[in-house]
Amino acid sequence: MTDSNQTLERIAAVLEARKGSDPNESYVARLHHKGIDAILKKVGEEATEAVIAAKGGDREQVIYETADLWFHSLIMLSARDVSPGEVLAELERRFGRSGLEEKASRGG
Repeated sequence: MTDSNQTLERIAAVLEARKGSDPNESYVARLHHKGIDAILKKVGEEATEAVIAAKGGDREQVIYETADLWFHSLIMLSARDVSPGEVLAELERRFGRSGLEEKASRGG
């Protein structure tokens, strides 16, 4: 496992531990307490902010907003009991395969 993969797994473990914490003391617990719709809304907001940052072209802002998007995506994965490793395995499965070929295999 690379350092980046270890970072994702470490963050995921902390998020999982905080999932059941007191919503008054943990942002992650508060999101989970509000439910999946609140989590998905936050992922959507962060995705929009990442797109706006990329459109603006400020490299540091792109990094900052993408980190927010990834963080909230990890919360979403936790809410659905999906590990970062499972997503990375899917990316690994697709690696070296044409994007057009991958899309065609899904009928899209």
